[in-house]
Amino acid sequence: MRQTLLTATLFVILTGAATAQASDFEREQRLIEEVEANLFSGELVRLEAVGVGFAAVEMASETDSTRGAVILLHGRGLHADWPENIGPLRVGLSEAGWLTLSLQMPVLEKSAKYFDYVPILPEALPRIDAGIAHVAGQGISPVILLAHSCGAHMALRWLEEHTDTGIDAFIGIGMGATDYQQPMQHPFPFTRLKIPILDLYGEDDYPAVQRMAPERLTLIEEGGNRASSQRIAPGAGHYFTGQADLLLQEVGAWLGSLGY
Repeated sequence: MRQTLLTATLFVILTGAATAQASDFEREQRLIEEVEANLFSGELVRLEAVGVGFAAVEMASETDSTRGAVILLHGRGLHADWPENIGPLRVGLSEAGWLTLSLQMPVLEKSAKYFDYVPILPEALPRIDAGIAHVAGQGISPVILLAHSCGAHMALRWLEEHTDTGIDAFIGIGMGATDYQQPMQHPFPFTRLKIPILDLYGEDDYPAVQRMAPERLTLIEEGGNRASSQRIAPGAGHYFTGQADLLLQEVGAWLGSLGY
């Protein structure tokens, strides 16, 4: 009943705001309903970003103690519990001792490309702020920001404005994914970050992601944090389809290397 009321409330808030925003709130609502209908691990919660409600999936640590919090941002047009990657990753991290908070990010129609998403990237920033405030309010640290694909574009836009305020590490998965003849419109802000960064991408990732890997590594190294790393997941594609265990292994190993 509680989740049903949450869904209804979100629908009213989101559709009411649709006229003032560029993202597709009706599609976002349908994705939220899909999450609600299939959620087995964690809880659907409601957060607010500058007065606009949005959904997130929160899951407490499944161990006796909490190692910290991981805030997750999903890929383009997907949802906060996407079964190929973000869903199993958030559950696996919670089973390993992390509180996870997977945010529902703004979406557009299914056919939308990178250039379509560029104007709505700013909509993601207050959602990230709200997620950080939510875990900070529980007194949990360290806080890790983890973003995949288009979620990484949103995270990078946030980092461009906020640098590393409020977070202790950043994990970008499949960073730089764009479409044909649609170059990135915002720079990688890594030289300004002092926190550790993990740049993770698949061996069979999208061409743009692979092509820009040397540039990303150079910028990360200029940032100067020795704990930063660039890793290639063997045999994995952009979405880590059928490779969720490998994704968890790569992320978990790097977090462990930080001593968290």
